[in-house]
Amino acid sequence: MPKKLISAALLILALSGIVWASDGPQVGIIPVEPLVRVKDIARVQGVRDNQLVGLGLVVGLAGTGDGRGTLANVQMVANMLANFGVPVDARSLRTRNVAAVMLTADLPAYVRPGDRIDVTVSSLGDAKSLEGGYLLQTPLEAANGQIYAVAQGPVSVGGFSAGAGGASVQKNHPTVGIVPNGAIVEAEVPTSFLAGDEITLLLHRPDFTTAARLAKAVDEAFGQPVAEAVDRAAVRVKVPPAYEDDVVGFVAAVEEVVLRPDAPAKVVINERTGTIVMGHHVRISTVAVAHGPLRVKVQPRVEVHQPPPLSAGETVVVETPELEVEEEERAISVLRSGADVEELVAALNAIGATPRDIIAILQAIKAAGALYGELEII
Repeated sequence: MPKKLISAALLILALSGIVWASDGPQVGIIPVEPLVRVKDIARVQGVRDNQLVGLGLVVGLAGTGDGRGTLANVQMVANMLANFGVPVDARSLRTRNVAAVMLTADLPAYVRPGDRIDVTVSSLGDAKSLEGGYLLQTPLEAANGQIYAVAQGPVSVGGFSAGAGGASVQKNHPTVGIVPNGAIVEAEVPTSFLAGDEITLLLHRPDFTTAARLAKAVDEAFGQPVAEAVDRAAVRVKVPPAYEDDVVGFVAAVEEVVLRPDAPAKVVINERTGTIVMGHHVRISTVAVAHGPLRVKVQPRVEVHQPPPLSAGETVVVETPELEVEEEERAISVLRSGADVEELVAALNAIGATPRDIIAILQAIKAAGALYGELEII
C-alpha cells in the first residue's frame, strides 16, 4: 500500500478513536469528551444582558394595519395627535395604515450611550402585515421602569401576506419584524464582574465533576492554586498579583483555558419526531431484547350456494370470517452487562428496529431497571 494511503488510513483511525493492542487486533471505540474552552461552557458572573420593552406605533402600512376593533391602536393615535397639538375624538378615527406594536430588545453588558442595538417589533392588534411600515420613536424601558434606549426606523419583515377574491397567500410571519440597529442606547447599565480580587465563573450546565476539572485546569494553566470550586455551578478564581493591573487580560487568559467537561448519562427521546440521542456514558446491565410484533388479519370468505337446476330453491350467500395470524421472525439480542451505546444500537439494528421501536424498547429497558442513565422524553 502506498505510504500516503497508509498515513491517511492511520489518520482516519486516530480520529475515529480506533486502536490496536500489541497482542492482537482488538478494535474498539474510545469515548472521550472533546477539549473545550472555558468561555464555551461558562460565563463570568456579573456580565449579563438586560431585557427592554416598549409600546409603539408602526405607520405607513398599505391598509394592512389594525381595524377599528383594536382600541389600543385608536387611543394611541389620538394621544399622539394630541401631543402634536391636534386633538381628535378617538371614536372617529379609522387607521388601517397604523398598527400598535410591542417592542422588545436585549441590552448587552458594557454598551455605551450612543451604541445601537436591534429591536424586535410584534403586532399587538389584528394587523395583517407590518410590511413596509415605519416605527415611530418609542422609548424602551427595563423592569425597573427606567428608559435605557429609544427605537425608531423602518421595519424589516421576512415575509408577506396578500389576498383577493377569497383567496390568500402568506409567506413566513408578516406580523413580526425587526428594526436592525433601530434603537439608540441612552443610558448605561452599571456592570461589575470583579468582587474584591476575585471573579466567579458560572457553568452553563452545572456539574460537580466539570466544576472540579475547571478549577484544576485553571490552577495548572497559571502554575499556582488560584481557583476553587464553590459548588456544582460556580468556580471562584483569585486574580494573581501579576495580573492586578490587567484584570481584563487575566479574564481573557482564563477563558482560553481548555478542559474536558463531563456529561451525565442521558437518553433524550422526542416521540413526535422519532429522534433519539444517547450519550456515550449510558450503560445497560445484562438484558435480552426481542422485537417481533404479531400481525392479525381478519377478512370475510364469501361462499355462494346455488340451488339444484329446475328447483324452487334460492341462491344463498354465506360469509365466513377467516382469521390469519402472522409473527415476524426476528432474533433475540442479548446485551452483556456494561454494554455501551454502540453495542446497544448495533443490537437494536440487528433485530430491525425502527426509531419508534427503539423508543419503546428503551422505555422497557428503563422500566426493567437495566438502563443506567436518565431517560428524558421531550
